[in-house]
Amino acid sequence: MSEAAHPLNDAQMQAVHHLRGPCLVLAGAGSGKTRVIVHKIARLLHSGIEARHIAAITFTNKAAAEMRERAKALVGARAAKDLAVSTFHSLGVRMLRADGAAIGLKPQFSILDSDDVLGVLRDAGGCSDNALAKTWQWTISRWKNQGLDASAAAAAAASDAERVAARVMAVYEQRLAAFQAVDFDDLIGLPLALLRRDEAARAKWQQQFRHILIDEVQDTNAVQYDLLKALVQHADPGHVTPFTAVGDDDQSIYGWRGATIDNLKRLPQDFPGLKVIALQQNYRSSGHILRAANHVIAANPKLFDKRLWSAFGDGETVRVVECDNEQHEAERAVARIQALRAADATLKPSDFAILYRANHQAKVFEQKLRAAQIAYKVSGGQSYFDRAEIKDLCAWLRLLVNGDDDPAFLRAVAAPKRGIGAATLAALGDFASQWKTSLFEALHSPMLNTQLAPKAIGALHEFGRYVGELEQRARQTCGTADAKALLLGWLKDIGYEQHLHDGADSDKLAAARWANVLDFVDWIARRCGGDDPAEPQSVLQVAQTISVIISLAERGDDADVVTLSTLHAAKGLEWTHVQLVSCNEGLLPFKTDDDTIDAAALASRLEEERRLMYVGITRARRSLVVSTLRRRKRGRDTVAGVPSRFIAEMKLDEGGAKEDPRERLKRLRAELAARAAAGPVSAE
Repeated sequence: MSEAAHPLNDAQMQAVHHLRGPCLVLAGAGSGKTRVIVHKIARLLHSGIEARHIAAITFTNKAAAEMRERAKALVGARAAKDLAVSTFHSLGVRMLRADGAAIGLKPQFSILDSDDVLGVLRDAGGCSDNALAKTWQWTISRWKNQGLDASAAAAAAASDAERVAARVMAVYEQRLAAFQAVDFDDLIGLPLALLRRDEAARAKWQQQFRHILIDEVQDTNAVQYDLLKALVQHADPGHVTPFTAVGDDDQSIYGWRGATIDNLKRLPQDFPGLKVIALQQNYRSSGHILRAANHVIAANPKLFDKRLWSAFGDGETVRVVECDNEQHEAERAVARIQALRAADATLKPSDFAILYRANHQAKVFEQKLRAAQIAYKVSGGQSYFDRAEIKDLCAWLRLLVNGDDDPAFLRAVAAPKRGIGAATLAALGDFASQWKTSLFEALHSPMLNTQLAPKAIGALHEFGRYVGELEQRARQTCGTADAKALLLGWLKDIGYEQHLHDGADSDKLAAARWANVLDFVDWIARRCGGDDPAEPQSVLQVAQTISVIISLAERGDDADVVTLSTLHAAKGLEWTHVQLVSCNEGLLPFKTDDDTIDAAALASRLEEERRLMYVGITRARRSLVVSTLRRRKRGRDTVAGVPSRFIAEMKLDEGGAKEDPRERLKRLRAELAARAAAGPVSAE
């Protein structure tokens, strides 16, 4: 059914029609926040604001694509064509491509993925320890999300390890500048720096957007919040671009990656005229499920008053199932899926989800589902784009866009190997460092013969020649069919299929990897076709956007399978039947052995764990089972399981809410035995 066919409720109507000034929409779980956003876009268009002056910002490509499609369905493709619907990071790329020169970036800068960042950090820190480099990566990312550069990080460093990380960060920043490259965090921090340092750029982007809508505002970090402020707060203190922030303080669950609920506290302080509208009617879950969620979250301090309710009636009671251990819990979860599907032939595997706190908990459920021949998918498994063969091809595409991208050069030149060995690359690197140039530029230098033998120089020149020719062809090749032909020809030229066979343990593995490569070629070619057949893109244009797309990619399919997912990955999704598993102290709420955490930090962490439980409960539409373990694994030991405090906080009706499956089976057997003993019942 179309968006227009569903009437908005009173609170949704208020949110849609509030066009002047800042607005905070407190959107409870399942309360229709995306509908509010797309209807508000329609209302803004109807008020006379051009589509290109409306920005809708969210956190994932998947959410942005859904928002764009729903807006298109509501207002029409032509009206929605120029809407700026994107992620924070995609908006950052757009701003830096257009105006990054003001802070020293050329338009063709590269975006480094996580592996590239690790390589640069190992080099910057002079170490080969991947674990140490990952620690630096995490620490530097945390500092960047707080708005700190290397000098500020050095001042804030609280330990010897952090002081080392700050020194590495200073070298890392120099390397990125030399590479004309940015990391993922820079896609937020650098646009903010641009707006703060360059008045012309700030005026341009403030004039560009006449209304900004921000989804999931509770998930913003400090820098993202400051970027929003820089876009809406003009030089005139009384002039604020109208904006609509949509979020839910009860679903703020990403503190571990820099998101801060303090941003919701700051909104009324920074924008005194803020209009706050609460969406409390839930369109997903039944009454029993919502009461359990409301009871749990009531134990947290409240920023804003909000209580979910539903017109769907009470529905099934929420049940607590006690299991002996992880194996028994998985068996019961699979048996429940089988029993419900046997009783209702309309139910599909995709109607079911098993949710847990941490990734390692999935294994036992995978084993039992496979044994039962039930198809499933694991949310949060290895990304398609993390596969080595896809990273190889992305490195080539990045090098076409930016010849100064040294990490891309080093990966591409070895995929496949072409007679350019480690010694040659080391000598080339020394030459490039000496002359302060990129590796690609260095290989064309007439002075390179002072460092390398003619044979090595010949191999480098051949590689450089091919990259240059490929770049020209990629610039000129547009549309799906021509792009696919170019890409397949490139892979044949470099012998990539044979490279996969040479490096694989079996032909079957090589064939699977080649299938991934062909899928990637199809994906790139389709993007070259563009949203509008009349406006195809070149391969080079698509390559310029690929890094940010991949970094945020969710290639989840709509396969008819049971979902196994962490609670974090489940946010924003819903299923007819949900089982929340291993709800025990130490698991949910999760407990670490870190004795250095102070009482305030512990309290804050417990509040976030409670919000995580709330998110899990509100994923269920029709039924919710919460399971707990009598005995559970902790490392190599087996310990007594203590039911999570959150189970008591749900305040479930004790009559019929708690159910041990073995007791139920015993009761059913007793009833059958009693019927058998009574004999057949007379028809009279």
